[in-house]
Amino acid sequence: MRLACFITLVLAMIAAHPSGATDWAAAAEKHEIELTDFSFHSGETLPAVKMVAYTLGTPMRDADGHIVNAVMLLHGTGGNGTSLLRPAFGDVLFGPGQLLDLERYYIISPDNLGHGDSSKPSDGLRTAFPRYNYDDMVDAQYRMLTEGLNVQGLEMILGTSMGCMHSFVWGPKYPGFAKRLVPLACNVIEIAGRNRAFRQMVIDGFEKDPAYDGGNYKDAGALKSGERIAAYTLLLAGVNPYRMQEEAPTRAQATDVVRQYAERFLGAPRDPNDTIYQFDASRDYNPAPRLAEITVPVLWINSADDFINPPGLGQPEELAKRMPNARFVLIPASEKTRGHGTHTYPEFWKDKLAEFLKENP
Repeated sequence: MRLACFITLVLAMIAAHPSGATDWAAAAEKHEIELTDFSFHSGETLPAVKMVAYTLGTPMRDADGHIVNAVMLLHGTGGNGTSLLRPAFGDVLFGPGQLLDLERYYIISPDNLGHGDSSKPSDGLRTAFPRYNYDDMVDAQYRMLTEGLNVQGLEMILGTSMGCMHSFVWGPKYPGFAKRLVPLACNVIEIAGRNRAFRQMVIDGFEKDPAYDGGNYKDAGALKSGERIAAYTLLLAGVNPYRMQEEAPTRAQATDVVRQYAERFLGAPRDPNDTIYQFDASRDYNPAPRLAEITVPVLWINSADDFINPPGLGQPEELAKRMPNARFVLIPASEKTRGHGTHTYPEFWKDKLAEFLKENP
């Protein structure tokens, strides 16, 4: 059984590759880019931060050598640049004649700041690492593209969950840099209510763990109570209730699902400081006041079975109207959709993307 989870990284760890599927992550080229004198919104600086990116396809260049066919994929909280380079995603989009055909597009999928192999607290600074936010993460993406990969414009940004929110930060922060925005599974209001509450549960689970020691723990895997709280919270946050009811229709089966999921989660411990920073980075996210500044075409897609972004919360249909060229789509819930993780399965939204690209060539 595969359960959609808010942290795409967890999905990647526990999901098996279907028979005959393409290992897009293995096919990708890995780039390491150093950004010198990096300034954070807090006024803090680091002499350098590292950004890692994975690329697929062949770059096309203009007369000045700039790449002109790039599409950037942005992963969710706790994920990395390979989170969307999975068969369920790539096999539907990257092949010949498909919507992101690698003969036409150059795919760039970064490990975002604080994630994967990019700079993060666990590299050594621990809690002395600047407490980055989404603006810092988007600035790092921009510098990675322009300074490291020679990309001065994007054909499209397609972002899921946290990457969805980053798309709405990109719009007014770097207007027109991306010709199109496709944000999937997020909202454009302040992170508050249940959304912040569930994040705080994860944060408190680690910070209140007896082994946390103010972030100076000796063994990340020793924070078992924090890991278990995170596992339970993320299971509820990511699952499609209709699908789970179908696949675990008895009390015993539901109990087994919880316990098996927790054991898989505990078997692949993540660094507590990294996780805390990742879940707290959205603390001042609120793009609603600047939506009118996003003038490029936008296809914003949510799913009705999303615990994090339930239908109607924040009136997304009305907020979409503040953008002059935006369309909001709500995917109906069914036994087949994947809760918050529906964003990772293009089978549910590829037809909308096809229409969008046709209308906005």
